Amino acid sequence: MMNMVNNKKDLASEIRSIYGVGKKLVFVSGNFNVVHPGHLRLFDFAKECGDVLLVGLAQQGHVDVVLSEELRLRSFKQISEVDQSFILPCAADEFIAELKPDVVVKGKEHEKRYNPEADVIESYGGKLLFGSGDFHFSSLDLLRKELEETSDLKLRKPDGFLERHDFSVREIIETLDAIKKMKVVVIGDLIVDEYITCDPIGMSQEDPTLVVSPMRYDKFIGGAGIVAAHAVGLGAQVKYFGVCGEDQTADFAREKLNEYGVDHFLLPDEMRPTSLKQRFRANSKTLLRVSHLRNHDISKKQSDAFYSYILDELSDTDLLVFSDFNYGCLPQELVNRITDHCIENGIMAVADSQASSQIGDISRFKNMTIITPTEREARLAMQDHQSGLVVLADQLQDKTKSENVIITLGAEGVLIHARNSPDDDVVTDRLPAFNTSPKDVAGGGDTFFISTSLSVATGASIWQSAYLGSIAAACQVSTVGNRPISAAQVIKEC
Repeated sequence: MMNMVNNKKDLASEIRSIYGVGKKLVFVSGNFNVVHPGHLRLFDFAKECGDVLLVGLAQQGHVDVVLSEELRLRSFKQISEVDQSFILPCAADEFIAELKPDVVVKGKEHEKRYNPEADVIESYGGKLLFGSGDFHFSSLDLLRKELEETSDLKLRKPDGFLERHDFSVREIIETLDAIKKMKVVVIGDLIVDEYITCDPIGMSQEDPTLVVSPMRYDKFIGGAGIVAAHAVGLGAQVKYFGVCGEDQTADFAREKLNEYGVDHFLLPDEMRPTSLKQRFRANSKTLLRVSHLRNHDISKKQSDAFYSYILDELSDTDLLVFSDFNYGCLPQELVNRITDHCIENGIMAVADSQASSQIGDISRFKNMTIITPTEREARLAMQDHQSGLVVLADQLQDKTKSENVIITLGAEGVLIHARNSPDDDVVTDRLPAFNTSPKDVAGGGDTFFISTSLSVATGASIWQSAYLGSIAAACQVSTVGNRPISAAQVIKEC
């Protein structure tokens, strides 16, 4: 443990061994009996000055130190800007002489005072900087809570739905257990979502433009990648196939997919960047979305190679998932070849084709067990902007030859248009949105789609499956950003 080192030479050596060469080290020191908003601003300023932020705390017994070393170190574990905190084995200027950090940061109030470390820092070519950070950084803890904490769920579950379709909560839990036996292949567009949380400064005086200052950057796996991660979180064995560029965004995606336990194959395409969607947010609201992407189809050669890789996985698959965001990963010929193979080999196939800010067509996916368009996507597919929802669902079902059509309606929930068995008449029912106070609706539809599909793949009814999917979606929208859902979360809310 670094905090057990009580020799300045050994401590400096250990820090260098941990962070290696080529990293710009920034050092801050103090008593830090209580870490207050002013300190948080200082740490954020210091973090922007280099790659690694180190904070040295004065030893117990030092002037004005009133709290134990253990208590003070514990408070730093919650501060994301600080990479490493430790107890100083000597005076700060002596340790600086040993470590030779690139930058030493002190509060602005020290700028006109005597600073004993100044000569030492100058002697080895380091920099001594003074700053207290901007005022808005005192709210970083609140932003962190918004992004990392789940809001208390107050689910609005419908009366009579379970009785009407003859299933129980116990059966939902049994279905979640059965999902652990499922082998799933997910195919679709890889997307990385970046949330840039900003402080709103005001209106530009030159033109009517909103001016903001970025405060925090957070990245999440999105698109078909998060659909695959949700399936893993619910217990299934998953192989994910997607397309990426040759860039740092792709590196991030691979790292997160590995972290989530998603076995993946990403086809590199030098003609496109990895799709990156940035959301600029202020006061818990999205101000602007910027998309960095190309939406042309992958080439015939790439499609053939893709199909070959996918075919090797389909011999032992229970569920094939098309998660289409219309950015070129799934050209029609590839969709048709995979669909034909699934029909010939009795593999259940489902599809979702999103058209939120681009043009898509859910009707190009034929003979699916489940399709889950939004109302807008269903109307675009049918070129029908007047018919009622039931008529719309019926038309879409006929056109796509799908067993079950579920139209997702955002805050209004979902409309389920389905048959209890192939020979039965179509039955239509609806479920409300279970979460009445969502924090971020992005990703709710993806969670509903994969959870419902996995449930049906185990043999559960479409009604029970849609109910399970609604609970999963309610859990998902209780946080900001896409994070994999888990079976434990769903069970807790059943």
